[in-house]
Amino acid sequence: MATFSSFSFAQPLLDALQDVNFHTLTPIQQAAIPAVRQGSDVLATAQTGTGKTAAFALPIIQKLLEAEAQSTPRALILAPTRELAEQIANNCATFAKYTDLKVQALFGGVNANGQAERLKQGVDILVATPGRLLDHIRLGNVTLSNVKHLVLDEADRMLDMGFITDMQKIIELVDKQKQLLLFSATFPSAMKQFAKQVLDHPKLIQATPENSTADTVRHVVYPVKEERKRELLSELIGTKNWQQVLVFVNMKETADKLVEELKLDGIDANVCHGDKTQGARRRALREFTEGKVRVMVATEVAARGLDIVGLPRVVNYDVPYLAEDYVHRIGRTGRAGQFGYAITFVSREEESDLIHIEQLIEQQISRYYLPGYEVANRERLVETIQKKPAHQRRKARVNKPSNQASAEARLKNRSRIANVRKQQNKK
Repeated sequence: MATFSSFSFAQPLLDALQDVNFHTLTPIQQAAIPAVRQGSDVLATAQTGTGKTAAFALPIIQKLLEAEAQSTPRALILAPTRELAEQIANNCATFAKYTDLKVQALFGGVNANGQAERLKQGVDILVATPGRLLDHIRLGNVTLSNVKHLVLDEADRMLDMGFITDMQKIIELVDKQKQLLLFSATFPSAMKQFAKQVLDHPKLIQATPENSTADTVRHVVYPVKEERKRELLSELIGTKNWQQVLVFVNMKETADKLVEELKLDGIDANVCHGDKTQGARRRALREFTEGKVRVMVATEVAARGLDIVGLPRVVNYDVPYLAEDYVHRIGRTGRAGQFGYAITFVSREEESDLIHIEQLIEQQISRYYLPGYEVANRERLVETIQKKPAHQRRKARVNKPSNQASAEARLKNRSRIANVRKQQNKK
C-alpha cells in the first residue's frame, strides 16, 4: 500500500503529516500527487471527503520548498465559498507548519484592511474566493504575476455561482507558464467547455465516476406528504435517536421555520443560511460539530464548503431541483472511508426531481414507507411523470445560473401552492 513517504516529500512535510496521522494515500492522492509533482495540468473528478485537498496541497508545498522564495504568492487556490477557502487554508497551514511557507486566506465577511496588512508581510500560498481576491487586486494589495501553481477547487460550484468571468480574469493575471489544477465533483457541459478552454493537455484523473456518490453512502427515500415532513423528521430523530443530523432545505424561510418547529418538539437545532452573518454561521457550525445541538438546518449555498468530520447522516428535507446539487449535499457524509446515510423526503410534487437524481447517479434509491406518512398511489404517479414530454426535456438540463434561477422560481411557486392548500384545508 502506497504511503506518503514513498513520494520523497521533505522531512518537515512528513513530520506534519505524522502529526495528523496521515499515513496511507486515498485513490485521488495516489493518482494526483505524481501528476502535480511532474508539473502537468490536472483535470480531476473527486468528491468531497476523498482527500483531494492533500492531493493538490502536498505536492504544491513540496515544489515551493524546492523553488526560490518570492515576496508575492507563488501558489493560488480558488474556492467558491469563504467556508471552503478557510478550511483549505487551515489544511495548508497544517501541512506547512514546520516550514517557512506562509499561508493566507482571502474571503468576504471579514475586514479587508486586516487582510491587506497581512499581505504586506508576504505570502507563499494564497487561498481565496474569486470576488474578494479581485477586490484586493484592484486595490493594489496583491499581485499574481509570480503564481506558478493555480488550483480551482469545486470548479463546478464556482461556475454555478456565476464566477466564470472572475476565474477567467484571474487566470489571465497569473504567470503564463503556470500549472493549472481543476477539481470538480460534477461535469455538466458548461464545466467541460470551461476545462477545455483553460487547461493545457491535462492529466485526466477520475477518482470517482462523473456525478457519482461515494460507495460508503447508503441512500434512502421516505415518500411523505409535504405538510407532514416536519412530523416525520421529528419522529425519525426521536425513535432512531439520531444525534447529528445535517438537514438541507431549498429556501431560507423554510430553514427558519423548521428550526422553530423542531425546538417546539424538544429537539435542539440551529440554522445556517445566507442571511446569517459569517460569525453566526461559524457559531452554528461549532455548536453542531461539538454536539451542542442535534440538528443543523442549512440551505445549499450556506453549506457549500462545510467540512464536518464523521457526519453520520444528511437529510434532504426538500429534494434539490438540480440533480447535481444532490451529489454535493450528500458528499458531506460517508467521507474518508466512514459510512453515512443520505435520507431524502419526497412529496408528490417532488417526484420528477427525484427521478432525475436517480438518473444522474445511475441507481434506484430504496423507498421506506413509514405507516401514516405514505403518499397515496405513488407508483402510478411516477409512471405518469416519466411519460410526460417535460420530463424527457429536463434530461438535457445542465447546472448553470439560469437554471438555478428557474429552480428557485419553481420552488417559490411550490411553496405558494402548499400554503394555499393548507389554508383551504383549514376551512
